[in-house]
Amino acid sequence: MQKPLLFQPLKLRGVTAPNRAVVSPMVQYRATDGQVNDYHLVHLGKFALGKFGIVFTENCAVEPRGRVTQGDLGMWDDGLIEGHKRLVRFLKQEGALAGTQITHSGRKGSTPRSFDKPGQLGPEGAGWKKWEVVGPSELSAAEGWLVPRQLAAAEIEDIVRKFGEAARRADAAGYDVIEIHGAHGYLLAQFLSPISNKRNDAYGGDRAGRMKFPLAAARAVRTNWPEHKPMFIRVSTVDGAGGWEVEDTVVFAKALKEIGVDVIDCSSGGLTGLSTALPVKRGLGFQVPFAAAVKRQADIRTMAVGLILDGPQAEAILQAGDADLIAIGRQALYDPFWALHAAQELGCDGDFGMWTPEYGWWLEKRKNNLGIR
Repeated sequence: MQKPLLFQPLKLRGVTAPNRAVVSPMVQYRATDGQVNDYHLVHLGKFALGKFGIVFTENCAVEPRGRVTQGDLGMWDDGLIEGHKRLVRFLKQEGALAGTQITHSGRKGSTPRSFDKPGQLGPEGAGWKKWEVVGPSELSAAEGWLVPRQLAAAEIEDIVRKFGEAARRADAAGYDVIEIHGAHGYLLAQFLSPISNKRNDAYGGDRAGRMKFPLAAARAVRTNWPEHKPMFIRVSTVDGAGGWEVEDTVVFAKALKEIGVDVIDCSSGGLTGLSTALPVKRGLGFQVPFAAAVKRQADIRTMAVGLILDGPQAEAILQAGDADLIAIGRQALYDPFWALHAAQELGCDGDFGMWTPEYGWWLEKRKNNLGIR
């Protein structure tokens, strides 16, 4: 019997994902000065043991002030590479493709960690004395938030360069896949939406002007990222505030495809406040229609994400041709072995053969009731 699509390999340029299940980037707030540590190895390593095809790190800032919180990972300095190398080695050793996401928070920087006091930290907030928030215009993300300083054109060009340098470091660390974070109200998304971008220069105005900086950042990453390695970008297909809609994302995706982007990771919302996908109405697979629309209208591979809970649901999305990859976030935190459990649900791993051998052997003995504990 043919394997379900979820567990068929997918070739992406010169690398092949062993299956279509992907661990979505999820912030953990455990870094100090941007460095990978033991927590990240254990946190992400368990997903590789769980046999996800691609395991992504959380977003890694391209400069220190581009962190969302002081606990975020970084990709802004060569001194950060060695920690990433250690993480990559383990992910690849267990058969996963190692992916990383690079970002700039823009006006959403100086944000507290999830367990800190709600609201933004001021200039004297813990760990943020040196860093200001910046954005396309002097408009805060929500009432009571810091008002960003508007970036000058020369500063935008410098951040473009930093995206390229971050890509070079990610390659030096050994990552197989890179993703740009252009969603959830962070800097690139702030430039795309007319709600947050009120500029009247070349980086504002009409849609083409608002796309200029994000496209330049994507071009810099592609230039510094090896030709044989795939490049993703996460987008808010709609910004949730009425400024950026699906038709805009389709135009953006077509331009990204010309640059050399391989997969559009279709999320939504998050332009204002602390939320990511809100205020887009949630439900099972609520963002799948976005992935389907972009895939069909822009003729590019897409990744679906958002309340995809089990193998049959994921398989149905792939069988319908609505996406090429399935990103699992919170459900992977709940069940790090989601991919293996999905394989069992779909009837392609009844004998635990897909598990890491040390796990599969014990589980097979348990199944056979041989009394071995």
